[in-house]
Amino acid sequence: MRDILEDVLPWYREGGRFAVATVVRTWSSSPRPIGAAMAVSETGEVIGSVSGGCVEGAVYEVAQEVLESGQPQMVTYGVSDSDAFQVGLTCGGTLELFVQPVDAASFEHLEVLAEAVQARQPVALATVVAGADGLGGRLLVTADQTYGSLGGGRLDQAVTDDARGMLGLGRTGLLHLGRDGERRVEELSVFVESYAPPPRMIVFGAIDFAAAMARIGKFLGFHVTVCDARPVFATRRRFPDVDEVVVAWPHKYLEQVEVDERTVLCVLTHDPKFDVPLLALALGTKACYVGAMGSRRTHLDRLQRLREVGVSEQDLARMSSPIGLDLGARTPEETAVSIAAEIIARMWGGTGQPLTSMSAPIHGEPLASVPTP
Repeated sequence: MRDILEDVLPWYREGGRFAVATVVRTWSSSPRPIGAAMAVSETGEVIGSVSGGCVEGAVYEVAQEVLESGQPQMVTYGVSDSDAFQVGLTCGGTLELFVQPVDAASFEHLEVLAEAVQARQPVALATVVAGADGLGGRLLVTADQTYGSLGGGRLDQAVTDDARGMLGLGRTGLLHLGRDGERRVEELSVFVESYAPPPRMIVFGAIDFAAAMARIGKFLGFHVTVCDARPVFATRRRFPDVDEVVVAWPHKYLEQVEVDERTVLCVLTHDPKFDVPLLALALGTKACYVGAMGSRRTHLDRLQRLREVGVSEQDLARMSSPIGLDLGARTPEETAVSIAAEIIARMWGGTGQPLTSMSAPIHGEPLASVPTP
């Protein structure tokens, strides 16, 4: 619900009721990811999307029923490609959605959730989506507190433990537990939405290519930082849309920040005095992607310099250099697209090959945690 949270808050604060439909499970070529959400107000206003337009009309009708009855519903849309147009799911995938009513009385901690997201503090929302007891019950979980209840102390504790683990990995999904939190019983299904802070993209080198890369990074949902040691180039005027502009030696800055499995590092300086100490440090981090700009000649020289300072062959193999996929890019904007394409492929295990040349499923399993809605 992250993508619609700011938009539904005015309804909530004005005392209105609305229904939220959330994708809790998908199969095959599902058009939207788990966690995608759509809200329908009492006046019929719609915010968000659960299928990119395929089944929104049907979901709208269910939302109206939920608002009228006050009872949540689980609905499934999915047919084969041959008759997909009968229900409007044109891609042939399958979506399972939980549609629930929301107002100040039923979800008193929505403001707590919104404040945590705004402050970039990790928070998870657990909701009972299947099972006879406590359907629609909610438990809000932070690093050190919980709000609300799913109906029992042992169930709350089990879900809290699992939700914090999922939150640490930035994962959203279903838990199947017994009514008292038993791990090997599947009496209840609990949907856990992880509102982890956005993944980080750090762009080193305040050049024109960096400006284009920063814009596409923001578009993809990253928290974007641009870092350069030269104050004349690293200015807010040149990078108005990024989250941070840092004037510092790149490797000194990287020493001070937390780099996790969701962090992307783009080294665009292609200057040995910056690149070598920075890459020697970056390749030893947990970053899911480390890319470095430069020609093939620059790449070979860079490899030799990194070997001389003790970087192992195993770490060198992690570096994407020359950076980006072969798209024939020339301009900074085109180059940014090629780099972004490589980052997406790395995160989701894509091949970078044209889909027309492949027969494998279009949507595979991720190899690293990615931005969640």
